[in-house]
Amino acid sequence: MVFVSLVASHSDVDLETVARLSAGASEVASGALDGTGPVSGAVVLATCNRYEVYAEARSEEDIEATRSTVISEIAELSGLDEQVVSSALTTLTGKDAVNHLFAVGAGLDSAVIGEREIAGQVRRALIEAQESGTASGPLVRLFQTASRTAKDVGSRTALGGRGLSIVSVALDLAEDLRDDAWAEKNVVVFGTGAYAGATMSLLQQRHAGNVFVYSNSGRASAFVATRGGTALTDETLADALRDADVVIGCSGGDHKLTAGDLAETGRGDAPLVAIDLALTRDFDVSLEELEHVDVVTLESVRMAAPAEQAAALEEAREIVLTAADEFAAEQRERSADAAIVALRKHTQRVLETEVERVRAQHGCTAAAEEVEFAMRRMMRQLLHEPTVRARELAAQGRSDEVETALSNLFGISTADVAAANKKAPRQKPQAAPAPAPAAMPDDAVHARHRTA
Repeated sequence: MVFVSLVASHSDVDLETVARLSAGASEVASGALDGTGPVSGAVVLATCNRYEVYAEARSEEDIEATRSTVISEIAELSGLDEQVVSSALTTLTGKDAVNHLFAVGAGLDSAVIGEREIAGQVRRALIEAQESGTASGPLVRLFQTASRTAKDVGSRTALGGRGLSIVSVALDLAEDLRDDAWAEKNVVVFGTGAYAGATMSLLQQRHAGNVFVYSNSGRASAFVATRGGTALTDETLADALRDADVVIGCSGGDHKLTAGDLAETGRGDAPLVAIDLALTRDFDVSLEELEHVDVVTLESVRMAAPAEQAAALEEAREIVLTAADEFAAEQRERSADAAIVALRKHTQRVLETEVERVRAQHGCTAAAEEVEFAMRRMMRQLLHEPTVRARELAAQGRSDEVETALSNLFGISTADVAAANKKAPRQKPQAAPAPAPAAMPDDAVHARHRTA
């Protein structure tokens, strides 16, 4: 099993490309899983400034096939050429993929370093994958550990205390452009998704009193029922836009607000701040050409985000790297568990064959029971040292040597180990079988059988 991540984010490609890749994002994971291909699990993380697919390849030999499968699905759903998709995505494997996800979840790879929203988006990506049945066991553990790491960074470093987010920086920019108090502003919010929810929460913290919400999907009424504000309809939207001081785009819908739309409301040249937080842009570029409209985009937020203190950032990165190392060690131990289970199954089959021969020859006699007891005790003793050594080698990253030894000495194939890996329960490192107790005296053995 190998983790493979394909990444396109604000730091590597333009946001328009990220948006185009994200088309059909919810269907990529299920499309990549056909039950027989190289991909055994997938989770998609799509946010306002990144698009990332985390897949589980069945083996290292399947990495390239996994990458090709995912790229083909993205190309088909987005309508982009496969070569365009391939060039836009950076491929990370193994520990590099783990490190990246942990850093992303902790907000260390965000436009606003230490932002809070991304941790929730990582959790939701996993939940959606679990609901659709595309999240394999290793991917579930990977994303759950990323979420715990994000909590550690938030609670143990200064990054968590600043409370910065993409939305908060955008609202700060709006305050710089128009210094009126939020209580005096009329605000129109487009969308009812996660960013719209975060926006409503921050507007409440800033005591915004006149907030209106519009959704072309008709969910505005249900949205404001739990978050406050006033729901808008197609009939009331124009009046709200005419009186608006700030409009905030969080929907990424098909219709973009244009300069012509504003003109039709009759608002004239009244000053307006338009904050566009949607990846696919809610506001048409024609708004940027209006002198009385100030447009704040995700790129504006990225450039305006304050630099973090070096000490806090270094501490956060250390937490992320330590968590990634511990996760990698745990994964290596899991591979040893699978090999141990495969070895135990092999020896158990041999043991049961011999036990049946004894029973067939001697029946259910005390002598037969004594022989069976001795054989099982000997098997435990024989397996103890290989179990300990297998875990030691796995901790050193030498699981392949364990599998090679099993193949050469017992004829146990990598397919047998892989099958055991699917069924093997997680075993704690200290749970290795203890050496068998010293043999009971013969009199004690006979006494046990006589009293049974």
